[in-house]
Amino acid sequence: MNAAIRAVVRCGIEAGMTVYGIERGYEGLIDGDFVEMDRRYVGDILQRGGTILKTARSSRFMTEEGIARAVRNLETFRIEALVVIGGDGSFAGALKLAEQHGIAVMGIPATIDNDLGYTDITIGFDTAVNTVLDAITRIRDTSSSHERTTVVEVMGRDCGDIALYSGMAGGAEIVLLPEIQTDMSEVCRKVLESVNSGKKHSVIVRAEGFYLSSREVVDIIRERTGRDVKLVVLSYIQRGGAPSFRDRMFATECGVKTIELLQSGIVNKAMGMSSGAVMGFDLKEALQVETVFQQELYDSLDVLSK
Repeated sequence: MNAAIRAVVRCGIEAGMTVYGIERGYEGLIDGDFVEMDRRYVGDILQRGGTILKTARSSRFMTEEGIARAVRNLETFRIEALVVIGGDGSFAGALKLAEQHGIAVMGIPATIDNDLGYTDITIGFDTAVNTVLDAITRIRDTSSSHERTTVVEVMGRDCGDIALYSGMAGGAEIVLLPEIQTDMSEVCRKVLESVNSGKKHSVIVRAEGFYLSSREVVDIIRERTGRDVKLVVLSYIQRGGAPSFRDRMFATECGVKTIELLQSGIVNKAMGMSSGAVMGFDLKEALQVETVFQQELYDSLDVLSK
């Protein structure tokens, strides 16, 4: 997100704009936490994870009173366009400002879950997958030495892309996703087949949205297979750390494109990537595009893990 902020600020200033940062998202918009940003304000942030503007959930922005206060603050600071960096919830709030109050908005997709269907990738996803992949690689060494099965829980409540891609690249034997109601009998069979074929370990990646909890998965496998099963919950480790090259580049390109469109008088767009190119999509239409589950990729796991 910092790479996107940096690009918006520096390109905006170059275009003759005055750029304000709003701390804590919609909460800060309601409270008037505005800070004017210059080139130096965004210096040395490209390699930092998270966001220098901080973030917060805002229940107040879901009320008419909260939205009215936000609009008044935008008018007070004479803000002509609002750039929102976030996921579908943030974009939905931006769309409400645009449709109900005539505020010009632009969206930059930032969510590690990669759950915005209109764009090929979202900011943070690549970094999160690489973080999980590094953990799986380390866990595999330990699992092999102790000849055990390890369940690795990763983020992904509704979209299992982090689990799917990290499991594929990390050589996991099994991946459990919210999109697939995997039968635990099949899971246990695969674990035993893996052991019988000579493998010393099994790594199972479970997205947090899978219909059974991680503890339930561990208990079922342990009871039915007799294996030593350990649970590793990566939790917020996935959300931090230095962003990857791909994330820095995509975020920067989104920021540059946002200012280009604003200069041309084009508003109410969501930045995104399609076929390798960064472009602006109609915000309302973008929110209506459902994510597509990568069924073929998932099916190939069964072949590759044998």
